[in-house]
Amino acid sequence: MTRETGRLGLDEQAVLLAAGLADLAVSTAGTAFGTLRGLLRRSDAGALAAEAEQDLTARGRLVLDRYATVPPAHLEILARHALARRTAGDD
Repeated sequence: MTRETGRLGLDEQAVLLAAGLADLAVSTAGTAFGTLRGLLRRSDAGALAAEAEQDLTARGRLVLDRYATVPPAHLEILARHALARRTAGDD
């Protein structure tokens, strides 16, 4: 590596980034497996799994509501405003 100049080449930087990401992934996976092992030892694992399923279902519903719902068309909104103004002017 070119530590003398204080700058890294693109290849060296890519290798260091990949090594850092791999280390982070291994560390995170180890922690996750330890947590999972602890959860499996619990006596209320069934209830905990049911709660997790409910939470994930609720999250999924929120995501779908946020992204799948199509907002009304802009011209439709303008037409409704114009109709409301005409109706209000008739009074």
